[in-house]
Amino acid sequence: MSESRLLRPLRIVLPALLILGWIALAGIGGPYFGRVDEVSSNDRTAYLPDSAEATQVQALAEGFLGSEAIPAILVVTSDEELTDEQLSALTESARSLSSVDGVVDDVSPPIPSEDGLAVQVVVPVDADADIGTIVGELDAQLSADLPTGLSAHVTGPAGFSADLGAAFAGIDGLLLGVALAAVFIILVIVYRSLLLPLIVLSTSMFALCVALLTIWHLAAADLLLLSGQTQGILFILVIGAATDYSLLYVSRYRDELRRQERRWAATISALRGTVEPVIASGGTVIAGLLCLLLSDLKSNSTLGPVAAIGIVFAMLAALTFLPALLYVAGRAAFWPRRPRYDPASPRSTSSAADHGLWGKVATAVSRRPRPVWILTAVLLAVGCVGALQLDADGVPQSDLVLGASSARDGQVALGEHFPAGAGSPVEVIVAEDDLQATTDVLLADDGIDAVSVVAADSPSGSATVSTEGIQAQGPPGTPAPAPTVVDGRVLVQGTLTDAPDSSAAEQTVRDLRAALDEEDFAEIVGGVTATSIDTNDASAHDRALIIPVVLVVILLILMLLLRSVLAPVLLVATTVLSFGTALGVAALVFNHLLDFPGADPAVPLFGFVFLVALGIDYNIFLMTRVREEALQHGTREGVVRGLAVTGGVITSAGLVLAATFAALAVIPILFLAQIAFIVAFGVLLDTFVVRTLLVPALAHDLGRVIWWPSTLWRDGRS
Repeated sequence: MSESRLLRPLRIVLPALLILGWIALAGIGGPYFGRVDEVSSNDRTAYLPDSAEATQVQALAEGFLGSEAIPAILVVTSDEELTDEQLSALTESARSLSSVDGVVDDVSPPIPSEDGLAVQVVVPVDADADIGTIVGELDAQLSADLPTGLSAHVTGPAGFSADLGAAFAGIDGLLLGVALAAVFIILVIVYRSLLLPLIVLSTSMFALCVALLTIWHLAAADLLLLSGQTQGILFILVIGAATDYSLLYVSRYRDELRRQERRWAATISALRGTVEPVIASGGTVIAGLLCLLLSDLKSNSTLGPVAAIGIVFAMLAALTFLPALLYVAGRAAFWPRRPRYDPASPRSTSSAADHGLWGKVATAVSRRPRPVWILTAVLLAVGCVGALQLDADGVPQSDLVLGASSARDGQVALGEHFPAGAGSPVEVIVAEDDLQATTDVLLADDGIDAVSVVAADSPSGSATVSTEGIQAQGPPGTPAPAPTVVDGRVLVQGTLTDAPDSSAAEQTVRDLRAALDEEDFAEIVGGVTATSIDTNDASAHDRALIIPVVLVVILLILMLLLRSVLAPVLLVATTVLSFGTALGVAALVFNHLLDFPGADPAVPLFGFVFLVALGIDYNIFLMTRVREEALQHGTREGVVRGLAVTGGVITSAGLVLAATFAALAVIPILFLAQIAFIVAFGVLLDTFVVRTLLVPALAHDLGRVIWWPSTLWRDGRS
C-alpha cells in the first residue's frame, strides 16, 4: 500500500479528532464564565505575604474579636441637627439590620457626631460572604426606614469592597463583548471576509474556555489565587495572543495554498513555518510571566501562572484547532478572496516589490537606514523623559473605582462629621504588660483621635484608653472592663483623624511603627491603612527585583532562538526604549488629560512585563523571517524581504492586541484603565515605529555583524 493511501485516513481522522476535542472541552469550560466569583477574592490582605504585619494582625484579630468580619460603616447625615424622634427611629432601624443575612455580630447603636448633624452605625459583615449583596441589602433596608430629610451611605472596608465587586461585574459580559467586537471588526477589514474572522475568533474563545476551565479547578483546589483584576487580564491576554498566533498561521497557510494544490500539503508547510515563531513567541511571554513568581505580593505572583496557562492554551489552539478548521474549510475559508493555486508561484520568498505598501516601506528604510534608526531612537528617548512624572507610589482605596462610588461619598460624609478614620482603625497587637506604654505612644501622635482596647466584658466590646489607663464606658462608678487577653497579648485600636486611605493616615501608621519599634515593644501593627502600606511596599520591592530578571530571561531566550548575541541585545534594548516612551506618554496623559490621582506601584511592573514580553513577539516574528531570508540572500536583502513579507501580518496582530488591551478600559477600575492605555499605546508604538523603522534600519545598517557570533556573521554576504 502506498504512503499516500496510508496517510489518507489520517488526513480525515486527525482534524476531526482535534476539532471535536476542542469543542468538547470548550463546551465544558464555557459555563465557568459565570462561576469565577466562586473561587476569586478582591481582599487585598489575602494577597500580602505571610510575613507582612498587616497579614499577621488579621490572622490574630479573630481570636480577640470572636469572628472574621469586616465593618460596614453606615453614615446618616442631615442639614439640620437630628431630633430625638429621628435618633429614636434610627436606633430602631439599626437594630433591624442584625437580621440581614451575612451580619455576623451585634450592630452598634447609632453614634451621634459632636455637631449633631450625623450618626454612624458599625455593622460587622461576614468576610467570606457575598459582601456586595449584603451591602446592597443594608443600604436598601436603611433607606426604606430613613426619616424624611436624611441621607445615608454605606462606606468603610465593606462598602469599598462592594464597589470593587460591582466594578468587576462587567468582566464576563461587557469586557468580553467589547474585546471580541473590536477584534472581529479588525479581522473583517484585514481579510475582507466573514468566515475567516469567525474561525479566528472561535480559536481565541475556545482557548479561553479551556484555559478558564483549568484555572478554575486549580483555584478551587487552592493552588492558585484569582481576583477580578487577574481575571480581566487573563481574558484579554488569551484573546489577544491567540488571535496574533492565528494571524501568523493564516498568513502562512494562504501563501501555501497558492503554492500547493492540496490542502494537506499546504497545512503541513504552513505549520512548519509557524511552529517555531509561535513557540518562541509564546515561550518568551510565558517565561516573562513566570518571573512574577518571584513576587512577594501574591496578586503579582499568582498572575504569572494564571496568565502563563492562558498563553499555553492560546498557542495550542492556534497550532491545532485553527489548522484543523482551516484544513476542513480549505480555500473556502478565504471567500470571497480565495487564494488560487499557481504552479508557477516561486517557493522562495518573492522580492519586496511584490508586497505593495510594505515592500515600499522596506525599500525606503533600506535606502537611508542610519538616519532612520538614529532619528527614531532619539525621538523615543525624548518620550522616555515623561516617565519621570509618573507617580506610582500608590493611590487611595477610594480612588480605585472610577466614576460614581457610594462608599467614596460616604467616606467624605464621615470625614465631615467624625474622625475620618472612624470604622477603619489602626490595630496593634501588643503584649499585655506593654498595653499602657503602647497606648501612650498612640495618643501622643496627632494622627490618632482616640484609642480603645478590645474587652469581652464591655457592652460595646471595647473600652477607651487614656494616659490614665482603661476607662469605663458607662455611668459614673462603672468598673473599667478587663481587656481580652489571648496568649498574653491584647488588641489595641486607634481611631485615625484622617481618612484611612489617605497619605496622611499612611504616614501616621509609619510613624507609629517607627515609634513602637524604638520603644522595643513586641507589637505588630495592622488594619486597613497598614494593609495599603504593606501592599505598596511589597509591590515596589517586586518592581525592583522582577524587571531586571525579565530582561535577562528574555535576552537568553532570544540568544538561543536567533543563535546570536548582538541581535538579542539590540532587540531587547529597542523594546525597553519603546516601553520607556509608552510610560512617558502615559504619565503625561494621566497627569494632564485624565487627571488621575496617581498609580499603583504594580502599574509599571505589569506594563513592563506585558510590553516587553508581548512587544518582543513582533521582533521575533520579524527577525526569525529576516534570518530565514538572510540564509539565502544575505542580511541586508533579508531585512528588506523580511519586513516586506511580515509587515501586513504583524501590523494586523499589533492592531488586534492593542484593541484587546484597550478594551480593559471599559471596566471602571483605575489600575486596569492605566494598564489598558500603557499596553495598547506601547503595542502600537512597537508595531508602527520599533518594528517598522527602528529595528529594520538598525539591522540593515549593521548588516551581517548583527548575527555575531553565529555562522551568519561569518558568512561573507552582508
